[in-house]
Amino acid sequence: MDAKGQVSAEYILIIFVIIIILSSVTLPLVGNSTKASTDISKTSDVSTALNSIANAVNIVYSNGPGAKRTLSVYIPVTSDLTYSSNDLTMYVTNVAKDSAVPINDTNKAEATKTVTASVPYGVTVVTPSSAPLTKGWYTVTVEWPLKDTNSKSTGSGNTDTITVTFQKT
Repeated sequence: MDAKGQVSAEYILIIFVIIIILSSVTLPLVGNSTKASTDISKTSDVSTALNSIANAVNIVYSNGPGAKRTLSVYIPVTSDLTYSSNDLTMYVTNVAKDSAVPINDTNKAEATKTVTASVPYGVTVVTPSSAPLTKGWYTVTVEWPLKDTNSKSTGSGNTDTITVTFQKT
């Protein structure tokens, strides 16, 4: 009977050692995959927001001067929204170097991911208090205003840029 008890104790000890080895291997993998999932989610949310705004700009442009469109977008990170060279651009910071998300700077443990959306028209971005957009929901108004008819400028009566205005909700 003592031999059966010893075998049971050895089996319990072997199972305990296997559990320790498996947990020491899998826990770091779970941590890395969680960070990568968060990075991909943030980047995807920024991309969705920028593409929604770009689509609204395209619709307003298609409708012509005086057109206006309002939409709600979620900005998942605090970042500046800039327009230059026909691109709306936002940056996702603190993206893990080892994640599946492509990054710009491979020398840092964490870096910045640039997300862009193409807008082939002149755009002016107006943010609250001229500060970076903070994480949260925004009501975005995309408008192509008419020129003031009392102005001395010549032209077709249209302004050259579409205005994108952010209001925190």
